Amino acid sequence: MQPPLGIIEGFYGPNWSWHERQQVMRTLAPHGYSFYWYAPKGDALLRRQWQQLHSQEEAQQLRQFAGQCENLGVGFGVGLSPYEIYRSFDASAKEALQTKLTHLADMGVSRLALLFDDMPGDLPALADRQAEVVDWVQNHSAMEHLAVCPTYYSDDPVLDRVFARRPANYLERLGQQLAPDVEVFWTGEEVCSRALSSGHLRSVKQRLGRAPLIWDNYPVNDGDRMSRHLHLRGFTGRPATLGGEVTGHAINPALQPTLTCIPAITLAQSYRQGDDYAYLAATRLAAVGVLGEELGGLVCDDLLSLEDAGLGRLSEKRKHELKQRYKAFDHPGAREILAWLEGTYQVTDEVVQTQ
Repeated sequence: MQPPLGIIEGFYGPNWSWHERQQVMRTLAPHGYSFYWYAPKGDALLRRQWQQLHSQEEAQQLRQFAGQCENLGVGFGVGLSPYEIYRSFDASAKEALQTKLTHLADMGVSRLALLFDDMPGDLPALADRQAEVVDWVQNHSAMEHLAVCPTYYSDDPVLDRVFARRPANYLERLGQQLAPDVEVFWTGEEVCSRALSSGHLRSVKQRLGRAPLIWDNYPVNDGDRMSRHLHLRGFTGRPATLGGEVTGHAINPALQPTLTCIPAITLAQSYRQGDDYAYLAATRLAAVGVLGEELGGLVCDDLLSLEDAGLGRLSEKRKHELKQRYKAFDHPGAREILAWLEGTYQVTDEVVQTQ
């Protein structure tokens, strides 16, 4: 059973262009990708500067992309991170949020994700305060679809180390306070989960009082360490049985828009094929479909260099060999590989801390 599949554009680092977003959805929509959340960390007007409004030009670009998604049968939404608004949700905060919601609606946004990730959680009544914000949005906007990313969106203890220890029964309390039709993002047992199991997701459903919406942190490759690697291999550890345990499966894409389509297509294949799914065969099939026979084959042959070794372990000689190989192709996928080899996609810790 294939659940609704989608993109949650939630990575740190350089933003995709609107043309690149359009090309990604044109590629993935035929494979069953039916929703897109625009929430890049690089758009400050959705994060720390959320009270500011997009310019007319930016608003028009967003509106056009929303229309393009609609033409593809893809639901378009925006992820808004009103930074720590739950600490003081007073009249001033509500006025600013109302202005922002009206601005988003004017751009054609009818699906909203309130993202409370990357924010401190050192409040005993954290779940109640966040649910209050969500409930207010439901009652003061015309948004047709609401989703929430909790501050603690995984059982991974790294979140407690970075954002303070989570309040007791945080997830259970949040689920109790949210309206039944609000979806809740969940990344799995880890922030970047190696595998997702039906058993784990059933336990999350019991705690939340609803099936989760998967935020899958693969093939995302942001951050200092991951941006040194291309994530190209097909999905593993996501059995088709997950389809019955979730409301949807969204992937956080890689920094490279063309290349991200390769693993994205394999996720759809894994759901369709079930026990017959073979991830390397699916990777090659998707790579050829996205890049063409020759280029796709070369990329699969170079997985050990591009994905496993990464920039930190490639010799200068090997980098030169790869550059010469991919310079021969006039294709956006080859250009992304070349840019990666030049370090263009490197995401430093400073970028992560300031976006």
